[in-house]
Amino acid sequence: MKLANLNPHQQELKDEFIKNRGYWSDFWEDVLKLDSNFFSAYSKFSSVPSKNGHLDPKVREFLYIAVDASTTHLYLRGLDLHIKNALALGATRDEIMEVLELTSVLGIHTCTLGVPILMEELRDMGRGDEVDNIEYGDYENGLKEEFVKNRGYWSPFWDDMLKLCPDFFEAYVEFSSVPWKTGTLEPKIKEFIYIAIDTATTHLHKEGARIHIRNALEHGASKEEIMEVFECVSVLGMHALTEGGPMLLQAAQQVEAGK
Repeated sequence: MKLANLNPHQQELKDEFIKNRGYWSDFWEDVLKLDSNFFSAYSKFSSVPSKNGHLDPKVREFLYIAVDASTTHLYLRGLDLHIKNALALGATRDEIMEVLELTSVLGIHTCTLGVPILMEELRDMGRGDEVDNIEYGDYENGLKEEFVKNRGYWSPFWDDMLKLCPDFFEAYVEFSSVPWKTGTLEPKIKEFIYIAIDTATTHLHKEGARIHIRNALEHGASKEEIMEVFECVSVLGMHALTEGGPMLLQAAQQVEAGK
């Protein structure tokens, strides 16, 4: 909500935030007005990536888009803001669409969680051979080769999924490969998107994070770049304030007005 003019200290904090982060929003003004000390601490925390600059500013906005658009978060206020920020920094519509496409594969973690459990239970019941003894034919080998060609890696997990349901695996290969076949973002940037959505506190998918960190390193990413991905994603908890702060301020003002 719109607030009265900021005092000189608050205005200084606002100017510093804009200098470091490159934008401003009304909800930050609410948080700043509620607790300038906390806002100052958050501003320093969230500005480390932009001060160090290991990633291009546009790429940092891609990371914010990914974690806000992720199906585990769906933070629409932030998503809209960071899409606009990315466009202002020179990102194209196709690049942002590619970020959203990369983010949309998160649903497959139903299988990356469920398939290993299914296989463990089958083996514990003495039924593991129902899957383990399946041999690849030309069709299955072709799908594996297509996945590696398009995605650039393979994990033993995919073998079980491929054996359990080849046609579903085929559909997933096609679905997940679109940004790798038609997109323009370099491979390590694609991997940064996967790292962001896997390490976000709303998901914390350890197995996927490990795979994509390794992939990013193999694509030439530096440890500093990957650390900066973590730093960008670590601000996710602040959404407690960007949502709760304006609500608190409005509710408190309504109570005060009713006295």
